[in-house]
Amino acid sequence: MKSIFSIIFLLLNLAGYAQTETTSFTFKNDAIMKTTENAAIETLLLSYEKALNASDVPAVLALYAKDGVFMPSEAPTAVGQAAVEQAYRFVFSQIKLNIKFSIDEIQVNGDLAFARTISRGTTDVLAAGITVPEENRELFVLVKENGAWKIGRYMFNKMKPSDK
Repeated sequence: MKSIFSIIFLLLNLAGYAQTETTSFTFKNDAIMKTTENAAIETLLLSYEKALNASDVPAVLALYAKDGVFMPSEAPTAVGQAAVEQAYRFVFSQIKLNIKFSIDEIQVNGDLAFARTISRGTTDVLAAGITVPEENRELFVLVKENGAWKIGRYMFNKMKPSDK
C-alpha cells in the first residue's frame, strides 16, 4: 500500500501538483547550490555511469534497490535483483558502453527522488565488431534504502534528432 501512495505522490510531483516541500536542483544552472541529498544522488549516478562503462554487473547491482526495476528500451522489464542481474549480464555480453551522463534535473522529496539525465558516447556492438554513436534520455526514480540512495526504477530511450 505504501508503494502505491509513493507512486501516486511521485506522479503528482512530476505533474507539478504536489504541494509538499521539495528540494530541486538543475545541474545546468551552476548558480543553484547543491544540497547534501542532491550531491549523494549525483554520486550515485556517476557511479552508475562508471559501472556501465566497465560492464561491471556487481557494481550495477549494488546501486539498485532490493526491489529495483530496469526498463530498457525495446527489451523486457526486469523486476528484482535476480532479474536485473540477468538483464545486465545479457546487455554486457552484447555491447560495451563508453558513455557520459549529463544530469538535467534532480527532484527530492523525503525518501523519494527522480533524476533526468542524458547519456552520450559510443557503443561497441561486440558481435558485429562495430562502434556506433549512443545517445539516450533517462529517467531514474530513486529511493532511500538503509539511509543510502538507490535506483528504484530506471528507464531510457533513444533520442531522435528532434529531441535534442
